[in-house]
Amino acid sequence: MAKSSVKDKKTYEKVKESGASKEKAARIANASAAQGRKKVAKKGGKSSKYDDMKKDELLDRAKEVGIKGRSKMGKKELVKALRDH
Repeated sequence: MAKSSVKDKKTYEKVKESGASKEKAARIANASAAQGRKKVAKKGGKSSKYDDMKKDELLDRAKEVGIKGRSKMGKKELVKALRDH
């Protein structure tokens, strides 16, 4: 398996410093490099609020992003895991 690389290291480091996971920081940095920072910034905040989602919807979303141990999590734990991912 090939190791993925971060396309915008400066953005990656800033996002990591703000408390994001390595995966989240890499996604943001790579999107920023591919699309430009302004375009990526405009996209922010358009996903549905996790607090308003049902548990089965949260489980589906957690599966999509690859959160391990999701089947044993309660709704609050799923929300926290998704926000921290």
